[in-house]
This record gives sequence, structure tokens and C-alpha cells, in this order.
Amino acid sequence: MDRRFFLAASLGSLALPALVRAQEVSQRTRWKVRASEGFDALAFLGPLAGRELYLKYYQNDAEAFAPRLSEPLRADIKALWQEAEDSGFGLLGPGLSVFFSGNDDSSMAALIESAAAPEARLLASYRGSDKWDEKDWRWFLGVAPRLKMIFEAMQGAGFAAFRAERIGDLDRRIVQLQSDLGAYDVIRWHEKLTGRTFDPEIEVVLLQFCKPHGISVQGQTFLQAADWNTPITVRVAAHEMLHPPVPMDGAAAIAALAALARDPLIPRIVKEHDPKWGYTTLEGLLNEDMAQALDQLISEALGVGRNPADRWRKADDGIHVLAGAIYGMLRDDHWIDTGGSIEDWLAAAVKAGRFAPPRLHAVAARVLERPIDALWPLPA
Repeated sequence: MDRRFFLAASLGSLALPALVRAQEVSQRTRWKVRASEGFDALAFLGPLAGRELYLKYYQNDAEAFAPRLSEPLRADIKALWQEAEDSGFGLLGPGLSVFFSGNDDSSMAALIESAAAPEARLLASYRGSDKWDEKDWRWFLGVAPRLKMIFEAMQGAGFAAFRAERIGDLDRRIVQLQSDLGAYDVIRWHEKLTGRTFDPEIEVVLLQFCKPHGISVQGQTFLQAADWNTPITVRVAAHEMLHPPVPMDGAAAIAALAALARDPLIPRIVKEHDPKWGYTTLEGLLNEDMAQALDQLISEALGVGRNPADRWRKADDGIHVLAGAIYGMLRDDHWIDTGGSIEDWLAAAVKAGRFAPPRLHAVAARVLERPIDALWPLPA
């Protein structure tokens, strides 16, 4: 499973720009902001597993809560996380969030009920979503009984009260963010730059323990840290709603993947980069990097964009060379002005030879401000 999520390290921080408050057309986007104890419990599995990526943010929390759980249970959380990566499922917490987003996620009790009867409570929603993966589902069914035991133990150890102590006045944050987001018509840009129609509602779920991830789950819902500022939320929404940017089994994506498979650099990035970032298949990287290229355009149009070279140098050890190249091509084509079917654009770009290594690398080098022969890995 190629997990698709943003990392806080690459999100940066910008003040809320006044210019976006001048709405020239009726607002297309409807924002909904809420919280979720269940998703926070899934996110907290990362710190409990002792993963360095999460302990950077939550080591004190993990040290405070882990002793409430038995040693065998703590060992099983670590083992499950490793098994998820080894099986190809990916990062356990973000991946489980996709499954459990198909039903009630409001509490530990809801997670326990879903883990006890996943086929009755979760399968229909998951199978009907664009996240469906039969291999991942089979793996999940095999570990659901162990997850139920983990959730029961966390519930018995007082996770709900533990979370409540740390999350502060979340109700006030929800109200403020809901108000601030009204200035940003993300869906209108999604539709213009992809040629597709989107549901106008975007649901944002604020969590205490999900850093460094912004996580796309079923539907137009994503999870993010409660203390991320409004520009970060807009950028995460601009990104997460785009997956997949084109049908990954369609002719355009298949042609692009065939071209990229012949590239001496892009498949090497897929193979050699640190798997903790995800994107361990060529298809996964194309899916992610097309979304990143488009979200960069949207963020710039809404006044919350970052410098592209800085963004892609800091994110995921610099692996998103393809994102820089696609973004550069779209900029060259004035896509922000014209818009249209991104699937047709991809097919035409491949047919015109723009995904051939010399041309692709040249555009990437220009955008990323790196030498063409040193696009990746970044120097230590």
C-alpha cells in the first residue's frame, strides 16, 4: 500500500493572507471541521511502537502512557508495525485510519466494535472507496483480532482521559479554523485543474497525535494536527483531495508509467529511498507527485504556496523529483490559467516525449534548483 500523506516538516508556516478574503465568485467549497478520539488512538500507535518518526513529537507522551499497557501488548504493537511495513501494507497508523474511516471513529469503543466485526462494519465502505486494495484488506482481516485486544487495553488504560488532558480547548480551535477556512475555495481549483467534478464538502479532522502526517482517508476527509495553522490546513486539503489525480489504471497513467520505467533515475529513487516515506512503487510515486505538482499550483493561487525548490528539498529526503518536473511542465503550459482534463494533459505530455529522461530531468533541475546530474540523492 502506498500511503499518501503530507509531512509537517515540509509544510512550513505562513500568515493568513488578506487577499484571499476577497471572493469574486460564489464559494464552491464547504468546510467541516471536527475531532476524533478513534483516529487519535490509531495515530498514537506510532509513538507506542517506538518509531523515531513519531517520537520526535510524542516521546514524553509515549513514555507516560506505555507503562499502563502490559509488556506483551507493547511488544505486539511494535511487531504489528513492523509486519505492516514488511507486508507492503505500509505505515500502520495511517493505513488503519483508511479502514476505520468507513464507520464510526468517534471513540475507542467504536474502534473495538469495528475490529470485532470488520466484514460487517467496514468492508462495504472500504470496497466502495477509491482506496480499495484486496491484498491490504486480507492482511487487515488477519490482524483485526490483535488490534481489538490492543484497543481494549488502551481503553482500559484510560486513553480517552489521557488524550483529553493533552489536547486542550479543541472546541475553540474547531470553531476558529472553521471560520478561517471559509476564505479558501479549494474545490473550485481542484475542478479547474483536473477537469473533474468534486463533492463540495471537505472534512478536516483535528488530532493530537498524528504529526508529522496529514492523512487522506475515505471520501473527502483528511486528518491533521490540531495546532497546524490555517495555511497548512489549506495546503493539506489542496493535496489530499487530489488522490488519485488520474485513474491509475487508465491509458494515460499506464503510458506515463511505461515511460518512467525506462528512466534511469525515477525507478532508482523508488527502489533506494527510505521506505518510511512510503511511495515504494512507481505507480505510488506517480500518484503522489502528480498530486503534489497540482497542489503546488493551487496553493500558489490561494496565496499560501511555498517556494517549490525549498519545498521539495525539505520533503522526504528530496525524493519528489518527478513532482518538480510535472509542476514545471504545468507552469510552462500556463495550466493555472487554462485548466482542463489533467488526464488528457498527461497523455499528451507522454506522447510528445516530455517524459523522456533528458527533457524530464531538465525541467526538474530548473524547478528544484539542482544540477541536472545531481537531482537525487541530495548531498549530505
